[in-house]
Amino acid sequence: MNAQDLKNSILQLAIQGKLVEQREEEGTAEELLKQIKAEKEQLIKEKKIKKEKPLPEITDDEIPFDIPESWEWVRLVDLADTCETPFADGPFGSNLKREHYISKPEVRIIQLSNIGENGWKNKNVKYTSFAHAETIKRSKVNIGDIVIAKMMPAGRAIEVPDVDNTYILSSDAVKFVSHKLVYKKYLLNAINSNVFRSQIYAEVQGITRVRTSLTKLKKYLLPLPPLEEQKRIVEKIEELMPYVEKYDKAHSEVEELNKKFPDDMQKSILQFAIQGKLVEQRVEEGTAEELYNQIQEEKAKLIKEGRIKKQQSLAEISEDEIPFDIPESWKWVRFSEIIDVRDGTHDTPKYVAKGVPLVTSKNLKNGEIDFENVKLISVEDAEKINQRSGVENGDILFAMIGSIGNPVLVKKSRDFSIKNMALFKAINSSLLNMEYLFWFLQLEQDFMKKKSAGGVQSFVSLTFLRSYLIPLPPLKEQKRIVAKIEELMPYAKTASEGINITVY
Repeated sequence: MNAQDLKNSILQLAIQGKLVEQREEEGTAEELLKQIKAEKEQLIKEKKIKKEKPLPEITDDEIPFDIPESWEWVRLVDLADTCETPFADGPFGSNLKREHYISKPEVRIIQLSNIGENGWKNKNVKYTSFAHAETIKRSKVNIGDIVIAKMMPAGRAIEVPDVDNTYILSSDAVKFVSHKLVYKKYLLNAINSNVFRSQIYAEVQGITRVRTSLTKLKKYLLPLPPLEEQKRIVEKIEELMPYVEKYDKAHSEVEELNKKFPDDMQKSILQFAIQGKLVEQRVEEGTAEELYNQIQEEKAKLIKEGRIKKQQSLAEISEDEIPFDIPESWKWVRFSEIIDVRDGTHDTPKYVAKGVPLVTSKNLKNGEIDFENVKLISVEDAEKINQRSGVENGDILFAMIGSIGNPVLVKKSRDFSIKNMALFKAINSSLLNMEYLFWFLQLEQDFMKKKSAGGVQSFVSLTFLRSYLIPLPPLKEQKRIVAKIEELMPYAKTASEGINITVY
C-alpha cells in the first residue's frame, strides 16, 4: 500500500461513517437537506433563482454501501448553493483559444495542471484579458469555489485559493459552489474519494482521453452526514494526514530499497563466495597452491608447444594489494597466472552485407551476446581475426571499452569474431572452473569501471586485466561455490517480490 492508497482508505472510512462516531444531539442529514430545500424553494418563489429540472429519485441499485441512519445519500446538485450559477464549465471552441492568452497577469485561467491530488498546483500559468473574460463571464470562478476536473484525472477536486483576484475556467473543468450548510472541506474529501470517482469512470466518454461532463457530475451520489459530524470528520482526516505524509516518505525510502535489494543481495552472495564464506572448506579437496602449480605446468607446456604466448613476468603480490582475508587453502593470484588473457581485433574491417558477425562491447547484454544489430565482415577477415582471438565454448568475453564489464560465458551457436573486448580462455578447462571466474567478474566489474582510464570513453587495458587479483579456491570448491551461487541467485533476482520489505 502506497501513501495514496492509505489516504484513499482513510477517505473511504470517512464517507462510510466509520472514522468518527455519530452523535444524536447533532441532528440528521435529512434535517439539513430540508433546510437547503426550503431555502431554494423560497428563492425560486421570489424568482431570484431558476428552478432546475429535477433528477430521478435515488434508487437502492445506485447506492454502493450502507451509511449511518443519521446520514443521507444525495446527488451533487442537491448540495449546490442558491446563487445564480452554482455550476458552470469552461468555455468551448473559439471562446478561449491560444490567441486569447496574454502574458500580462490579468485573468488567471484555471487548467487541469492546476488541479493536483493534494490541492492547488501553481504551474503552467496562463492569463487572458479582463475584456475577453467579460465575454465568457459565465465561466468565472471565485476564490473558495470548488473546481472539478472533467478530464484525466476526472473527478479530482480542489478549492480555488487566493492567488489571483479573478479566474476563468478552461474547458476541462467544472465550477461548483457548495451550499453554506454543507462543510466545504468535507465535500472536497467526499468528491475526491473513490465513491465519487468510481461513478465517473463507470460511464466515461473516450478511451485515450477519459472525459465526463457537467450534466453527469450533477447526478453523482455522495453520502451526507449532519453538519457538525462533517466538521469532526474533516478534523479527524486532518489529524491523520501528517501520518500519511510520514508514511509516504518512509514508503518511498522502502520502495527505493526494494528496488536496490535484489542487486545488493546478489552482490552480497558473490562477496561471500569470493571470500570463502559461502561454502565450507574441505581438507580432502586439496589446496589452491597445488592447483596453481598444476596450472603453471600446463601453461609452460602450451608455451613450449607455441599454443599460447609467454607473457611478461608480473610483480609479486604484496600485502598492501590484498583486499581481504581468504581461507588458508586458497591463494591470491593474478589473472594471467591462471588463464590466457587476450583481446579481439583493434582494427575495423570492411563491413559487408553477408558474412560473419563482428561482436563488440555493445553486443554483450545480460550475460548473452545480442546478435540483433551486429555488423558483418567477410569470412577472410574473420579467419584472420580468429587466428589470434578465436572464441570457443567456455571462454569469457568482457567489455574493455565504454560500458566496461557485462561478462558473457560463451555457449557458441554460430561463428563470430570479436573487436575491442577481452577474451579469457582457460589454460586447461579441467584445471579451472570458468563459471567461478564469470561470477567473480560479475562482482568486480563495478570496481573495474571505477579504476578505468580514459576521458570521453573509459577503458581498461590488457595489462590491467592480466595483473588483476583473484582469490583462487581448490577446483572442487570452485564447483561447489558455483552450485551454491546458482541455487541462491533466483532468490536474489526475485527479492523485490519474495523478500519484500513492508512498512507497518
